[in-house]
Amino acid sequence: MYPVSGRFLARLAESHEVATRVQLFLTTGEIIDLPHTGGQVTVDRGQAIRRTCTVTCPDPSLIPRTPSDQLATYGARLRVARGVYYGDGSSELVPLGLFRLDSVDGDVSEGPVTLQGKDLSAIIADDKFTAPYTAAGTAVGAITALIRRSLPDASVLSTVTDVAIGRRAFDTEGDPWAACQEIAAAAGAEVYANADGEFVIAILPDLLATAPAWDIAAEEGGVYISANRGMSSERVYNGVLARGENAADNVPPVSYLAVDDDPGSPTYWGGPFGRRPMFHSSSTLISATTCQAAARLKLAEAKAPNASGDITSLPNPALEPGDVLRIVHPDGTRELHQAASFTVPLDEGGNFPISTISAKEGS
Repeated sequence: MYPVSGRFLARLAESHEVATRVQLFLTTGEIIDLPHTGGQVTVDRGQAIRRTCTVTCPDPSLIPRTPSDQLATYGARLRVARGVYYGDGSSELVPLGLFRLDSVDGDVSEGPVTLQGKDLSAIIADDKFTAPYTAAGTAVGAITALIRRSLPDASVLSTVTDVAIGRRAFDTEGDPWAACQEIAAAAGAEVYANADGEFVIAILPDLLATAPAWDIAAEEGGVYISANRGMSSERVYNGVLARGENAADNVPPVSYLAVDDDPGSPTYWGGPFGRRPMFHSSSTLISATTCQAAARLKLAEAKAPNASGDITSLPNPALEPGDVLRIVHPDGTRELHQAASFTVPLDEGGNFPISTISAKEGS
């Protein structure tokens, strides 16, 4: 969860006035605080571009009409934040993302105007390889080089143990952001743009080994509204075989099979669910250690649809995908969930649906 004060989290459960801010950074260097009447930021771990935004503004002058307007707008960025007013003249805002402005449209006479954007990973994804590209060295170093190939000043934060990777040649027209994800898998990690517009290389927290970041309780002073719980076997796998073979580095083939080895799990390998493996291969994997890290990362994703939920609570703009949530249902039962996706409104909207990637009984 984005660092906030204890006062902030307590305020979310109380009646309060929502504070929001939208800033437009033009290519001329001008920064405009945009008046806005609504919008939202969607955060989805399952999408290649994790954060997207839509902002509604009443001012039709934002629509670029002249060549100079277009020059100032193409390449512009949006910074969006939401928080709370405390009623004593103070407020606390939480960033929701730094976005590349992708579109501006609306009624040229009366408005409103709709602005849409994607987080900065879209810049990496769109900067396709125009010649063959080879990544080598270490996972963090190779990812950093790919990101700074498109954004030289980008901040790259890593919380993982760096590992050596095999040389990986990417073809012309290839997607550099997909390349970053493939390389990150060698360290058992994922890479994404965070709420501050920084690039993060990190491992998905373990549901049962991580302290809950937020309690969603159906009790007085709680933020719980409703919950659904579901299970599905569609696109669910209980084993991942990760393989690496790199003739360019004269490295012998390596592999590792990660399986759901929990006898109490409904997807237990060899249990009633059966054996349903999936496969991942990359020349970046040059050791049993990197194969194991990649296989375990992919297995966590492959098992996720088996036990999922949709929680509706009061909005919390500080939430991050991967945050562990303690849910207390009206009947008193407790579960641990892990946030996967949610949409933060920029108005006074009360509902905040959260899709989760896993769920376990909790205490």
